[in-house]
Amino acid sequence: MNLLMVIFGLVAIFGVVGIFQSIKEKNLLAVAFNALAAGVFGWFVIMTVLNQGYPPTH
Repeated sequence: MNLLMVIFGLVAIFGVVGIFQSIKEKNLLAVAFNALAAGVFGWFVIMTVLNQGYPPTH
């Protein structure tokens, strides 16, 4: 689960970066998809860290 949280965290960060790039290009569909991806993956990472801690305990 450690590596999966890191990968999902990177996806969320890239989603936030993509939001700013698509705002600059005025692409509203890309803004929506990037915001959705960043929100879902970021929420998963935050809730996993709150639930299991980092590093995860069993």
